[in-house]
Amino acid sequence: MPAPEHLPAVLRLLDANLDRAREGLRVVEDWCRFGLDRPDLVARLKDLRQRLGVLHGDAYKQARHTATDRGAGLSHPAQAERQRPEQVVAANCGRVQEALRVLEEFSRGVDDALAVEAAAIRYALYDLEVELLRASRGGEERRRQLRQCRLYLITSPAPNLEVVVEAALGAGVRLVQYRAKEGGLGPDGQPITDGVRLQQAQALRQLCSGHGALFVVNDRIDIAQAVDADGVHLGQGDLPPALARRLLGPEKLIGRSTHALPQLRQAVADGCDYVGVGPVNATPTKPGRDPVGLDYVRQAAAESPIPFFAIGGIDLASLAAVQAAGAERVAVVRAITEAVDPAAASRALLKRLQP
Repeated sequence: MPAPEHLPAVLRLLDANLDRAREGLRVVEDWCRFGLDRPDLVARLKDLRQRLGVLHGDAYKQARHTATDRGAGLSHPAQAERQRPEQVVAANCGRVQEALRVLEEFSRGVDDALAVEAAAIRYALYDLEVELLRASRGGEERRRQLRQCRLYLITSPAPNLEVVVEAALGAGVRLVQYRAKEGGLGPDGQPITDGVRLQQAQALRQLCSGHGALFVVNDRIDIAQAVDADGVHLGQGDLPPALARRLLGPEKLIGRSTHALPQLRQAVADGCDYVGVGPVNATPTKPGRDPVGLDYVRQAAAESPIPFFAIGGIDLASLAAVQAAGAERVAVVRAITEAVDPAAASRALLKRLQP
């Protein structure tokens, strides 16, 4: 706690740095909204900004006295050198981080809740800044392509796996997930091994690359790394997205299965690039999982700032109801993998999913 004679100065200092941090976050947030078209980044930045706003109390604002602040309005020649968006983003991220550090140091004993929150937001911004800079520098091709995808093929073990995937790719599918869970069988009818998983993932990676499609691996970050997949898809019981991001880097895609709105919100906060929403219907690919029905699809359509794919027993017959609930994208397994003609099934689904 500062001495009584220092308290007015500390309150003014905290007010100034709360303003500085919130303004800097808003600058970056608006670039993500209008320049990058990244509602997921907008949502994360807005959350940080509003968390600070809640703690920006009247006591700080009433201590403000700009007229006697000799540092108000000072500028630096470096400000004129910020010609590109990434320079503005970098400068404002630095500005926010510096302000948060000041808040953290001077609010101890005055406003301990502010000190704790400032530290938490500062560390969150360190990771977020990397994504912001890469996005501003044009490293967004994967996410741009993801936003364009309407149909997501998830594989299941089958002797003709490569044939089915190649047919779907030839028909226009541009997003494929390799899924081979523990307990599944390999092409020889025996329990699948990691060696077989690696061979299959390599083959599908090559097929997807040849067709300009995104390739994602379910669960297995190690296999995704080994074949240079475009990303991973994680279930609720898998490794946390933050760890996956640390292992894969900011340029890869991370998807997350969600079964309720709180899980979707958490996936957004965790920096996931997309979510699965379901299972809409009961499906043998998710034994024991109760269907969530269309209500959750409606909730996701109303709230999700990132692409979401409705999933779970969806086929051509049930697609209209899912679309009516607000889903623009769907993920399917059996609708393609068990079709008599996987290419024709893919074309029919894609036609119905056209914007």
